[in-house]
Amino acid sequence: MSKLEIRDLHVSVGHGEDSAEILRGVDLTVSSGETHAIMGPNGSGKSTLAYSIAGHPKYTVTSGAVLLDGQDVLAMTVDERARAGLFLAMQYPVEVPGVSVSNFLRTAMTAVRGEAPKLRNFVKEMNGAMSDLAIDPKFAERSLNEGFSGGEKKRHEILQLELLDPKIAVLDETDSGLDVDALKVVSEGINRFRAKPGHGVLLITHYNRILQYVHPDFVHVFVAGRIVEEGGAELAKVLENEGYEKFTGAATSA
Repeated sequence: MSKLEIRDLHVSVGHGEDSAEILRGVDLTVSSGETHAIMGPNGSGKSTLAYSIAGHPKYTVTSGAVLLDGQDVLAMTVDERARAGLFLAMQYPVEVPGVSVSNFLRTAMTAVRGEAPKLRNFVKEMNGAMSDLAIDPKFAERSLNEGFSGGEKKRHEILQLELLDPKIAVLDETDSGLDVDALKVVSEGINRFRAKPGHGVLLITHYNRILQYVHPDFVHVFVAGRIVEEGGAELAKVLENEGYEKFTGAATSA
């Protein structure tokens, strides 16, 4: 059983007088077998949490701890975090011209597994996962994210998730920009991942619509850099109907 523990996490961006605190004491535990949804308005720090867990150099952890199965994640390099079992699906995946999807995926699998998968096995795995995500086989030879539609980028993120098979997946607004058909396909991929033993999901989203397909065990309301309310799946429906206004007011006065 795997566990991601975030303890009193404070994170800033910038340096010196230009430094601004974004996360102001986040406490959250994600165990395997659990799906946690973080919901909140724009600018509340949700993506900062995701990038801080992954080790983005733009963000500075000023205090607190992040542990994966008791290991200090903050002491690890970005690649060490991936090998330890963390995965981040980014809100805005970057383009990498000249690097094909297939080469990227095989390189990533080699880095995470510690040895290169045999080519025949890799092609079989990749093609199977692509078929599950309704991805055209020709997609494998395109340059990474170059000219991809929003739906193609998000399907590719889930393709990575299925092939890399991490312990804990942090999905940052994976539903952003998806039409209904693409949303269903991406959600099915997430559900396949979380159905496997030993997997946990931290899903960051603005809206309830993806949670109609990926049912969360816990919902956390994120405002002004901290969690201000927690509940079950029913809380997402309340937010859909009532918005964040009552929570943003409470956070401002806190």
